[in-house]
Amino acid sequence: MRYLAPQTLDEAVGAYAAAAGAARILAGGTDLLVQMRSGMVKPGLIVDIKKIAEMTAVEQTADGGFRVGAAVSGAALAEHPTFGQVWPGVLEGFNLIGSTQVQGRASMGGNLCNGSPAADSVPALVAAGAVVTVQGPDGRRELKVEDVPAGPGKTNLKPGEILVSFTLPPRPKGSGDAYLRMIPRTEMDIAVVGVGVSLTLENGVCTAARVGLGAVAPTVLLVEDAAKALIGSKLDDAALDAAAAACSAACRPIDDKRGTIAYRTKVAGVLLKRTAAIAAERAKGN
Repeated sequence: MRYLAPQTLDEAVGAYAAAAGAARILAGGTDLLVQMRSGMVKPGLIVDIKKIAEMTAVEQTADGGFRVGAAVSGAALAEHPTFGQVWPGVLEGFNLIGSTQVQGRASMGGNLCNGSPAADSVPALVAAGAVVTVQGPDGRRELKVEDVPAGPGKTNLKPGEILVSFTLPPRPKGSGDAYLRMIPRTEMDIAVVGVGVSLTLENGVCTAARVGLGAVAPTVLLVEDAAKALIGSKLDDAALDAAAAACSAACRPIDDKRGTIAYRTKVAGVLLKRTAAIAAERAKGN
């Protein structure tokens, strides 16, 4: 096994593509090293992207949005002076990944590309309308976050492509977001259900909304029917009930040791209401 720590993205893409599927990207290693030790993967090449400046930068764009490198750690993003004020839901989803020690290494890029349906950062990124930039042998392209996962452990990235960064849009006045998950234990567990909500209020009326739903299907879902139920309402009980029902209807979960199909389906609706209430409260303060 070889280890490479390139200084440039072009060098990383060249080495990764040349390995023809035998390489793995090391963004934080909190998933990769566990998989290697268990024998799940045996890469011939490890490409460490933490030394590439673009992959570890957090920048506010000219229009007020953010660009976050795929290898930025949870600890680094939490220390950013303004990101958590603008996107608190995205940050709280990201910061639920593992322990304090894990947060020093874990990355949003790794969390997304690991392909887990229960990835904590992904529903909030979907709700935020985040877009990823990827680069491969054929150049750069952009994908919506919800279009990246293809199934458990799988993505829609092409051979040789590396996820470079996340772009989050600017926030209109009166916007807020939130992320909640249900776990059996109090800390460091995998979500039974995770819900991200981002919305905008004008004079108490919801004018825009997005809902991301995790751990209830082979991939994290964008639940458009739930958003439609919220838009145009004052987030009254009828609107929240309709949005909760839409989340439950979108579920395609499995039975496992962490939760049954019926339980996950019910909890998805309950969490939607709670998450929307937190997002709305934050929107009123913005």
